Amino acid sequence: MSERLKGKVAIVTGASGGIGRAIVAELLSESCTVVGINQSEDPSNIGYHEFIADVTNRTRIEEVVDEVIKKFGRIDILINNAGVTKDTLFYRMSYEDWDYVINVNLTGAFNLTKACIRELVKNEGVIINISSVVGLEGNIGQANYSASKSGLIGFTKSLAKEFGRKNVRVIAIAPGFIETPMTERLSEELKSKALERIALRRFGKPEEVAKLVKFLIIDGTYITGQVIVIDGGLEL
Repeated sequence: MSERLKGKVAIVTGASGGIGRAIVAELLSESCTVVGINQSEDPSNIGYHEFIADVTNRTRIEEVVDEVIKKFGRIDILINNAGVTKDTLFYRMSYEDWDYVINVNLTGAFNLTKACIRELVKNEGVIINISSVVGLEGNIGQANYSASKSGLIGFTKSLAKEFGRKNVRVIAIAPGFIETPMTERLSEELKSKALERIALRRFGKPEEVAKLVKFLIIDGTYITGQVIVIDGGLEL
């Protein structure tokens, strides 16, 4: 086990999900103190400090961030990873489907960042927003999800410009098809069609995204305001 992040404190939203759990494991492997924010309790917690909160609930998020600072004394890294889908063709998309996805995926990232930003500035921290390739390219039946992930990219680029002078780095990662519970719900036909469009002919692993996150935090010290695509050569 390395100790390159020893003494650092990271917050990861959606810590119990496929990508979130892999990110937590990578940060723990570097002796980072990891705080995971989940909407419900994670029965297979792998060693992080869990807080239960809805990222859309600003009052609760502020309470959690205050508790983290009181308990650990600092926040150095924020990973906005919490995300949901409500896929359907636009004609069928309800207002509730739109609001739900935008509020969790985009407004949730705003809420966490707003609550953490003073600590991140104080500690010259890093913010990594987990976007998606559909935030760059769009996708049929995902107008709400694509809009939320595209919004995260604009959010990332704006904050990178605003806080670069404070030595806070802000980066977006845009994964393609990754082996998570979200992609497991796809039909075999859709999976097969997706594989035909991926140059490497396989879905990515959550650990591959997590290793990219770790690289950007530890070694990518001159990278900010960028969108890093990790999609195996996906043609959309």
